[in-house]
Amino acid sequence: MSQTSVKQKKKNDPGTRYSKESIDSEKRRESEKPGSRVGSQESQESPVQKTNSRGQLPQQQWSRTSGSPPDRPAAEESKSKNNSPKPSPLVPTAPTSTPAITPPLDSRSLTASEFDPPGRGKMYDNPEAWAQGIVRDVRESRESRDSRPPPRESRESRDTRPPPRESRESRDTRQPPRECRESRDTRPPPREYPGTQPTEWRAYGQRHAQGPGSISLDQDCLSELQPRPPRSHMSCGAEPPPPPAETEQEAEEEETEEAYWSSVKKLYEKIPSCARPRPPKPKHAITIAVSSRALFNMVDDRRIYEQEGLEKYMEYQLTNENVVLSPGPAFRFVKALHHVNARLRDLYPNEQDLFDVVLMTNNHAQVGVRLINSVNHYGLFIDRFCLTGGKSPIGYLKAYLTNLYLSADSEKVQEAIQEGIASATMFDGARDMAYCDTQLRVAFDGDAVLFSDESEHIAKEHGLDKFFQHESMFENKPLAQGPLKGFLEDLGRLQKKFYAKDERLLCPIRTYLVTARSAASSGARVLKTLRRWGLEIDEALFLAGAPKGPILVKIRPHIFFDDHMFHIEGAQKFGTITAHVPYGISQKYTG
Repeated sequence: MSQTSVKQKKKNDPGTRYSKESIDSEKRRESEKPGSRVGSQESQESPVQKTNSRGQLPQQQWSRTSGSPPDRPAAEESKSKNNSPKPSPLVPTAPTSTPAITPPLDSRSLTASEFDPPGRGKMYDNPEAWAQGIVRDVRESRESRDSRPPPRESRESRDTRPPPRESRESRDTRQPPRECRESRDTRPPPREYPGTQPTEWRAYGQRHAQGPGSISLDQDCLSELQPRPPRSHMSCGAEPPPPPAETEQEAEEEETEEAYWSSVKKLYEKIPSCARPRPPKPKHAITIAVSSRALFNMVDDRRIYEQEGLEKYMEYQLTNENVVLSPGPAFRFVKALHHVNARLRDLYPNEQDLFDVVLMTNNHAQVGVRLINSVNHYGLFIDRFCLTGGKSPIGYLKAYLTNLYLSADSEKVQEAIQEGIASATMFDGARDMAYCDTQLRVAFDGDAVLFSDESEHIAKEHGLDKFFQHESMFENKPLAQGPLKGFLEDLGRLQKKFYAKDERLLCPIRTYLVTARSAASSGARVLKTLRRWGLEIDEALFLAGAPKGPILVKIRPHIFFDDHMFHIEGAQKFGTITAHVPYGISQKYTG
């Protein structure tokens, strides 16, 4: 007989029974199994679920990471039962139950006992006492935090910390809306804090001198008037005050330095000022516009422009911008104008009725550097420039309130005469001629220069006999004014300023009338016309048709104005600086 049949026989044998202890132990093992069912009656009924202290059924909770549904299938339930460890019947079991293996949190559900926090029973047993205890604990912790002294913070931490969050008390002190004002009145008054005074701006040295440990580092930033702090307030690392010997030595050095600068100041006070005088206001000044070719000798520059073109001319000027230009025909005239201004400033320090020289040229701005260098080299007081860049500067003459325009270009002078501006074409004289540096000498022709050309018309059309008869008949009738009459008036006005200071014999202005008229036949009308105009002429020379060159050599004027090119060329042969006025009927016969 096999062992299987023997075991089956023993099992079915009614005589074979388990002992009472084995039955009890088996029951205990079955009761300790999870989800065990005792008896056939429990297997038919549904398992009774546990309730919490309020008598509610706790909801089954699952892990957040678990994606399984709340109801497990029956297959999974039976699988978990089969996988649970079973105690071996051969090993004696202890009366206490073996602890179950706890699965990980993400694969198991929390039961009601695990979900309840500690102390939850007190809350549900006596909720009022529990709430009072929580309030008391919060209040004690807040009072202990307020009474604790704040920790000392460094300066860097104070600067880098974020702004503090608004406390509840500060929020209570805000202005409430209108509907909450009634409820606010019932609240206790808010806590008042002392107001902080606005900080006063201080310099860098003053601000750092008040900080601890910075006195020894910032003494150089302090002003001399800032008092040094006493020794008791200085930090440990501060330098000690200098010994008395060094203090006396510093005082002696300061006294020596003060004496030196006082002597230098006295020395500079004795030296005459070399500052440039301010130009007069244009509305009060006598404006003399001078072209660059009239002020400086630019004959070679002009030849390059006419033969090689504008680009080569510009390149030449840029290459030689540090080369000083030589004086031109109007140079000595301009120097004499500056001398008159200096004499007027000595007598009248606030005088505005002065000569104002303007450099008026159609050169480009690139040439301006060389012109400025040349003006400064010769010490000319020319502050106003007009560089038109190839265009005619005649349109700017009226804008500059020009009284007299001098140029080396006869076409521009003719254009200015047509605009009603006194103008003349400059011709250079002898460079070896000596000119007076202390007196401005200006020589004028009479007809078509100071006066109109009406007498010239009669002489050209009817001859000299008719001319003499006409002048004798209209001797008491003043002549009409010519282009340079206004400039002569300006000179006479300045002369009267020197006469008022008893400077007639030392007046720096002297005028001359050099005319081809005859004094006996036509000279009276000229003198009476000047008298009627209120003008004084210093010297009147009637030549009766004789050449003017020898007379002008004796005068040595800085400029001689005439309307006839015949007289201009004759005076130029003798080295006189001349200025041709293209006005009157003589221009018709000359052309």
